[in-house]
Amino acid sequence: MGFTCRGHSGYAEAGSDIVCASVSVLVINTINSIERFTQDEIRVEERESDGVIDVRFVKAAGERAALLLDSMVLGLQEVEKQYGNRYLRLHFEEV
Repeated sequence: MGFTCRGHSGYAEAGSDIVCASVSVLVINTINSIERFTQDEIRVEERESDGVIDVRFVKAAGERAALLLDSMVLGLQEVEKQYGNRYLRLHFEEV
């Protein structure tokens, strides 16, 4: 279980891109919250050059981590709804 963020939104120039900033805040806050408020172990790989953040749980996510992930997804869905899938596309996959 985990998630991957790829690329840049392209909504505006770097430093002025509110879609990118919104996604970044939601994702980074979720990672920080999982690390601080749960016992779940995660592995985080970040490649700023191509805008990739990959998060994987070492074991199945616990209830608290799952709630934090649900909250992140809710926020991302709202950003996608407000700005359209031209700038943010969510893809869910069962594995």
